Amino acid sequence: MEILVALVPMFAWGSIGLVSGKIGGSANQQTLGMTIGALIFSIIVFFMVQPAISIQMSIVGILSGLFWSVGQNQQFQGMKNLGVSVALPVSTGMQLVVNTVAGAVFFHEWKSSRDFILGFIALGFLILGSYLTARQDDESDVKTTNTMLNFNKGFRALLVSTVGYGFYTIIINAAGLDPMGIILPQSIGMLVGASFFAFRKVKINRHVWLNMSCGLLWGLGNICMLLTMRKLGLAISFSLSQMGIIISTLGGIYILGERKSKKEMRYVVFGCLFVILGGILLGYMKA
Repeated sequence: MEILVALVPMFAWGSIGLVSGKIGGSANQQTLGMTIGALIFSIIVFFMVQPAISIQMSIVGILSGLFWSVGQNQQFQGMKNLGVSVALPVSTGMQLVVNTVAGAVFFHEWKSSRDFILGFIALGFLILGSYLTARQDDESDVKTTNTMLNFNKGFRALLVSTVGYGFYTIIINAAGLDPMGIILPQSIGMLVGASFFAFRKVKINRHVWLNMSCGLLWGLGNICMLLTMRKLGLAISFSLSQMGIIISTLGGIYILGERKSKKEMRYVVFGCLFVILGGILLGYMKA
């Protein structure tokens, strides 16, 4: 049952790039709208569950939310410069390395030699899959619509995004607090961080309000990942959540119209297969 819940973020988070891409707006507008939606989701959950919120939960949650806002804003920046079908697989690969290694090494979630062997094989599948989905065909005559506008700027944004996302998950896992109680202060921290980016003359318009739907998707995925993190550990729960690159990559091609050559489509298919194999292997480890 925990594995099924752990797969919810795959569909919820994998759809965020597609929804925000369709809605449009600047990276700062997308981040602000998304955090408003996440706050609304957390308020609804709070009144439904009515969890106890301690001072420690408030501090950890707000700090985690601040780091998340940096990660999400910079990921949106990366998508603007690299395209959704390229930026998200690269971002996913970076995050998988950070969170899986942190869960296995710092939190000692892999205890036996079997865990390390299977875990590194699964991680290798996931990274290889991420690489293949992002690989481009330099010899193709097909003019792709996801041509990298600025690779260096986009890649730097994804590096910063990885640091922000890494601290967002690691801080929560290290604290070991009730997921239901932490999401409200976390969403407050997210909104504070997004508001900081919004100070850069962000125009409040329909792009901000419509991107609130991305916040609702994120909130659903976040609460499922936090719940399963306590049962499955950071390395497995986060890795399964990142299988959403299958949705974001294929969606970027077929929904957002980011064209690929025939060779690139083969890369994408094999990349998705490797990601699925990696996710299955992680699930097998826990079983």
